Amino acid sequence: MGVSGFDHIALPTAHPEELISFYGALGFSFTDVDEWRAGTYPIFSIAFGNNKINVHPPGFVANLRGPTAVPGCGDLCFVWEGGLAPLLDTLKEQGVDLIGGPVDRVGGRASGTGNGVSVYVRDPDDNLVEFICYGEPPVGRVR
Repeated sequence: MGVSGFDHIALPTAHPEELISFYGALGFSFTDVDEWRAGTYPIFSIAFGNNKINVHPPGFVANLRGPTAVPGCGDLCFVWEGGLAPLLDTLKEQGVDLIGGPVDRVGGRASGTGNGVSVYVRDPDDNLVEFICYGEPPVGRVR
């Protein structure tokens, strides 16, 4: 049967509470935050759809992780449902500065041929965060 989807990734963070605030303000949910804050679980996760990001806070040590993973190493792309204008409004309302876009992009849908429009921001760890909106008219720029 082979690979059928993407389940989760893991990212280190230097700013766990700021990451929770940033992603929470954009509509993401979380698992294990209370346990992590209580010191009974070593990590927490950012959840969205059927996927999640396991967040490795400062001091977390594990044998099974990328040997050079440091905060800010992520380059993430999330699908934003509901259109580009609501996305831009949400980012503005939350005080999140755009660092790129809107630009036309080819995303992962349709077996890697799906056309969308993307904008780029940075999270509190300086990870690159892209939001792609499918079904938008082209904006005429590709970078």
